[in-house]
Amino acid sequence: MSNTSQRHFTTLGIIALAFAAVAAYAGRAALRDIWDLGWHNEEQSHVLLALPVALWLAYLRRGRVRHEQWRPTWLGPLCMLAGYGISLFGFSTGTDILWHFGAISMILAAGLTTFGPGLLRQFMPAIVALLFLLPVPGTLRQEISIPLQRASAASAHVLIDIMGLPVTRDGNVLTVNGHEVKVVDACDGMRMVSALAIVAYAFVFSVPMRNNVRALILAISPAIAIVVNVLRLVPTAIVYGYAEHESTGDLVHDIGGWAVLGLALILLWGFLRFLRWLEVPVDPHNVDAG
Repeated sequence: MSNTSQRHFTTLGIIALAFAAVAAYAGRAALRDIWDLGWHNEEQSHVLLALPVALWLAYLRRGRVRHEQWRPTWLGPLCMLAGYGISLFGFSTGTDILWHFGAISMILAAGLTTFGPGLLRQFMPAIVALLFLLPVPGTLRQEISIPLQRASAASAHVLIDIMGLPVTRDGNVLTVNGHEVKVVDACDGMRMVSALAIVAYAFVFSVPMRNNVRALILAISPAIAIVVNVLRLVPTAIVYGYAEHESTGDLVHDIGGWAVLGLALILLWGFLRFLRWLEVPVDPHNVDAG
C-alpha cells in the first residue's frame, strides 16, 4: 500500500470512527442493555464472545484492503436512519431483538458510509459475527433448552450407570449417591449451544476450507454441543453427588464450562482431519478464500 493510499485509508478510518461514535451514542441504551445482559445474565453470556470473534476474523482479512477500492456512499446514512427507526420501533413495542439489532446495524452502516459495500463485503464473516451480540429471545431459549435438558439428563444417566455408580433419573433430575442434581441448574446446555455456535463459526472462518465444508461443520455443531455438554454434566453430577461441600461441585461446573469450549475446538479440528483422511476435498483452490 502506497503512502498516499495509506493516508487515504487512515482518513477514511477516522471518519468511520466518527460516524460509528455517533451511531453508538444514538443506540447507547440498547448497547448498554446488551452488555448488561451478557455480563450479569449467565444465560446470555455468549454475547461477550461476539466482539472478540468479529475482531479476530477482521484481523485475519486485513490484507484484503489492498485489493478493493474504497467508495463512500450515501446509502450508509440512509441505513443508519433505517437502523435507528428499527431500534426505536423495537423499544416502543418491547421487541428487544429489534431494539438491539437496530443499534448494531447503525454502527455497521457507519462503515458502509465511508468504505462502501465492496470493502465491507471482504469482511462479511466478521460483520455477520456481530449478530451474535443479539441475545437469544426467551421463547427460543425455551424451545431449545427444554428438550436439551431431557437429552442431557438421559445421556448422563446412562453413562454414570455404565460406570457402576448409584444413579436414578426423574425427568431432568439425577440422583447420584442420594444427592439430587437438577440438570437445569448444573448445565442445561443452552449456554453451551450458544457459545459453541460462536466457536464453530470462528473456527470455520479462521481455517481455509471450502464453503460446503464450512456448512457441514456448522450443521453438525449442535450435535457436538450435546456431546460436550454431556461430557461436562457427568463429572459435574458425580462431584455434586460425592463431594462434602456443594461449592466443590460449583467449582467443577464453572471450570467445565470453559474446558468444554476447548474440547469442542479439538472435536471440530478432529472432524476436519477426518474429512481429509477420507480424501474429501476440504482446502479451497485459493488458500486465501473465505
